[in-house]
Amino acid sequence: MGIRIAMGFVLGLSLAFATAATAAPQTNTLIVISIDGFRADYFGRGLSPNLKTLAETGVHAKAMRPSYPSVTEPNHYTLMTGLYPDHHGIIDNVMVDAKMPGEVFGQPPYTFDSDPRWWNEATPLWVSAAETGIRIASSGWPGADGQIHGVRPDYLEPWNAHLVPGGQVQVVLNWLDLPAALRPGLILLHFDPVDEMGHQHGPDSKQVNAAIGQVDAALGDLIAGLKKRGLYDSTNLVILSDHGMTATGPERVIWLDDLFPAKDAVVPSFGAYAGVDPLPGHEAEIEKAMLKPHAHMTCWKKAEIPARLHYGSNPRVPQIWCMADDGWLVITRAIAAAYGNKPLWGNHGHDIADPKMAALFVAEGPAFKDGETIPEFPNVDVYPMLTKLLDITAQPNDGDDTLLKAALH
Repeated sequence: MGIRIAMGFVLGLSLAFATAATAAPQTNTLIVISIDGFRADYFGRGLSPNLKTLAETGVHAKAMRPSYPSVTEPNHYTLMTGLYPDHHGIIDNVMVDAKMPGEVFGQPPYTFDSDPRWWNEATPLWVSAAETGIRIASSGWPGADGQIHGVRPDYLEPWNAHLVPGGQVQVVLNWLDLPAALRPGLILLHFDPVDEMGHQHGPDSKQVNAAIGQVDAALGDLIAGLKKRGLYDSTNLVILSDHGMTATGPERVIWLDDLFPAKDAVVPSFGAYAGVDPLPGHEAEIEKAMLKPHAHMTCWKKAEIPARLHYGSNPRVPQIWCMADDGWLVITRAIAAAYGNKPLWGNHGHDIADPKMAALFVAEGPAFKDGETIPEFPNVDVYPMLTKLLDITAQPNDGDDTLLKAALH
């Protein structure tokens, strides 16, 4: 066990001893696994036999529709709150807030930001569960590194770019080797390689296929480890993704610098979309430049973003919002330089109606129906189901019981 992992493990162990006497009994363990960037149709490539077996014996959705924008941190928080990003406050992977002048969430080089001020607009599943006495563990889950509403997971392996799925599974199994009184009842596990390879090489690359196999092998190790410990039959597994992936390339880039002087606006959001905040005195000229028709991009004032996207009311959303067509990117040259001018061969964040943005959903365990295929559903419905599995009270949310009724006995 490396020093970083050991420190998090020991810290969590001490916290667990402090709370064990008052912890609520936990009948079944819930493990939620996010395979970042696993597009729904990757399942059909025949590269994930362990995932296929779980789908055949449990519940498999044809697709899960992400929330807008279809990027990592907003959707991971939606899964844990049942709220659209506009309502829980994590409106993008990179954002600013007028109440926090000079602060940038996820500034280059991009990393998960654990400052609780960004996250406290909502109460995630793990905080509600911890407040009932359920012990929480997290490996790499976006947002869980921070002390949200004063709560941090009992056992924590913080996200970093060097996490490897097989190693993460071993950490999880170590947590499950704890005495029953100290064992986590909710485990959050986030795998990154499929998304990373999608960005670097494109969704149809051999590298993405290899990453699918790597993650599936880790799932196999987890299943084998649960069975070896006699825990498989008392564990509910929920395996999903945050979004899909589409092919991009350096020849499909819209440079905002060509539309208005970069010095006249702040551009906190970029990629498959762009968010633009004109500086005082430049509002009219930038609105004129951005709100006219464009090839491969549609722009709106934030109040006019289509209602089906459930986006635009949060103060953190920039004043002008643009969505690129499938496979196109929107950025400034200065931002591209800050990220090393590296070409992206795959990306996400596009229209949630695009099948290429569709996400994975598979679930198996004692609470789930056997061999059930269910229709596509929005990912806000995951949270109500998870609260049911943990037998805790759901916070107000945007989901309903559609998934709960379709998936559970």
